[in-house]
Amino acid sequence: MAGLRLGPLLRHVDWETGTGATVWVEADRPCEAEVRCADGAGGTARTWRIAGHHYALIPVTGLRPGGETAYRVLLDGEQVWPPPDSPFPDSTIRTPAPAADSTNAAPVRVAFGSCRWAAPPSDASHDPVGPDALDTLAQALARAPEAPRPDVLVLLGDQVYADETSTEIRHWLAERRDLSEPPGEQVADYEEYTRLYYESWLDPEVRWLLSTVPSCMIFDDHDVIDDWNTSEAWQRRMRATPWWRERILSGLMSYWVHQHLGNLSPAELAADPLYAEVRAAEDGTEALREFAARADADPGYTRWSYRRDFGRTRLLMIDTRAARVLEEGRRAMLTDKELAWVREQAMDGADGFPGGEPGDEPGEGPGREGPTTSGGGYDHLLLGTSLPWLLPHFVHDVEAWNASVCGGRRGGRWARIGEDLRQRGDLEHWAAFPESFDALTDTIAAVGGAPGAPATISVLSGDVHHAYVATPDWSRWPSGPPRSQVRQLTCSPVHNSIYASIRLGFRFGWSAAGRALGRAFRRHGRVPHPRLSWHKTGGPWFGNQLMTLTLRGRTAHLRLDQAQSDPSGGDARLVAALETDWADRSSR
Repeated sequence: MAGLRLGPLLRHVDWETGTGATVWVEADRPCEAEVRCADGAGGTARTWRIAGHHYALIPVTGLRPGGETAYRVLLDGEQVWPPPDSPFPDSTIRTPAPAADSTNAAPVRVAFGSCRWAAPPSDASHDPVGPDALDTLAQALARAPEAPRPDVLVLLGDQVYADETSTEIRHWLAERRDLSEPPGEQVADYEEYTRLYYESWLDPEVRWLLSTVPSCMIFDDHDVIDDWNTSEAWQRRMRATPWWRERILSGLMSYWVHQHLGNLSPAELAADPLYAEVRAAEDGTEALREFAARADADPGYTRWSYRRDFGRTRLLMIDTRAARVLEEGRRAMLTDKELAWVREQAMDGADGFPGGEPGDEPGEGPGREGPTTSGGGYDHLLLGTSLPWLLPHFVHDVEAWNASVCGGRRGGRWARIGEDLRQRGDLEHWAAFPESFDALTDTIAAVGGAPGAPATISVLSGDVHHAYVATPDWSRWPSGPPRSQVRQLTCSPVHNSIYASIRLGFRFGWSAAGRALGRAFRRHGRVPHPRLSWHKTGGPWFGNQLMTLTLRGRTAHLRLDQAQSDPSGGDARLVAALETDWADRSSR
């Protein structure tokens, strides 16, 4: 009898028709996987094989728009989910009721965060890094299944930590190989990556949460290694390391299997030649391995970024790791092709034409993939980028200075010093790629100033182990302020350590003294005065936390929840540290 090894994860829910979804599972042997819903909807898929593991992404059809149905997972006709002794409510699939326009559309709730170190505490009564925000969210939803819950959970990177393994994982690694040999206590290959996903997604609360709340995911550095693709020199050094090739290929392969495929719609999956090849093969390992090797060698070979439309809310998840151009003198966060794709997807519907240009048929404009939003436009744009666009001022200025000196503006000696500091100090956010920072800013300004501008543009980020809200100041912008309300919303970590040095450093980064010191760095690096300024309008907050955006019509409500222990010994709870609203200010 086939068993369920991992999952189920509810991934894509169709917001265009409200009739379909996908559910991801891993079985312990080849089998027929089935989702059977209480209302008669369902779907089946045959498992496919990667490195001795058996997976299926099951398309569910026949769902009722605007409804909710419990579902079961069966393998070869035998029920494997929910388990008979589950303490949680039934896993369900909720579908939206498509609305013709924003006036009668249901609100869209988007919860987001990043950086979840999943290792269980050695002492069940005390977690040294504090309660896990995802666990805490799951407990709250399980206690009140009728309460509002996220329509999508956006996980902005560091879903697993390949370079920081737990005690349990290290013990298992020691039984496989000699940990005195590199990469030591870090994971080395695909099989070891699967253990990280088991540790993270078999957590009972998180397993149930991911089975009933759809999710969108993107990698950040720790999904592969800390500061992945920092610079050309970093990449050259890592590629000379004997264990690196297996690590990077395994990291990309496991990401494709566990995270990337579920981000895609059934139509995108049907058009994906690699997915077709893997499903058709007796064993898809070599095909996926070849794909990963080409993707690592050429940042333009594939696109990990993707688009999801939730009614009149658009999410663009942007790859800020694998799409980098690292050659000094040409450094960019995104390839030209990737940047053009981001701009085209953002402008599709915001420029007054549903496909991007006058005369295009709906859905056939440049760079168009996926369904057209109702009404030929959208009300809210979410840019999911693991790395913040707007950083604390001191951090931004130091990274811009570093990019300048590494590029040779202060001579060879300073270039060598700058490269050492870049790798030691994690100086590799958008600010460290100045032309890319400007290009993203220009894109946001263009979308926000377009005839059909969305009411809000929110840049969703994580990585930096604290949370804050920053608002750009467009007063000096050549074309004037955009119609859209624009915010940088940073939320991290979901579950990780917060060192005192991080707290002090980021508080200083936002301070007046930090800004003054940052200006001194800019002068030394001969960095031009930035075209855009910004200010912090919330935070910084430290702790394990999640943000939730509730988007209704052309208004937005933001809530930051922190996971806090119950002093009396009960379950942890989510406590609001911020609630704020902003509304449409565009003249349309």
